[in-house]
Amino acid sequence: MLAASTVAFVCYGYDKWRARAGGWRVSEAMLQMLALAGGWPGAWLGQRAFRHKTGKPGFRRIFLLAALLNLLVLWGLASVAQALR
Repeated sequence: MLAASTVAFVCYGYDKWRARAGGWRVSEAMLQMLALAGGWPGAWLGQRAFRHKTGKPGFRRIFLLAALLNLLVLWGLASVAQALR
């Protein structure tokens, strides 16, 4: 999760830099996949730090769903671990 968050944060910064400079960008699909892969904390921090993708409601909805799905999976795993004790 830490590695995915770090990669997501860096990708948000890179994409913001490329958005300003013009040129190759990180796709929204890739940014969402990083969040879904457990990098949502870094993605959230990247959105805040770089003020990037915060004004796109459709993107934000998908991001929030990815974060909620991650939290539900973590909760489920914790519940199973607790039950196995």
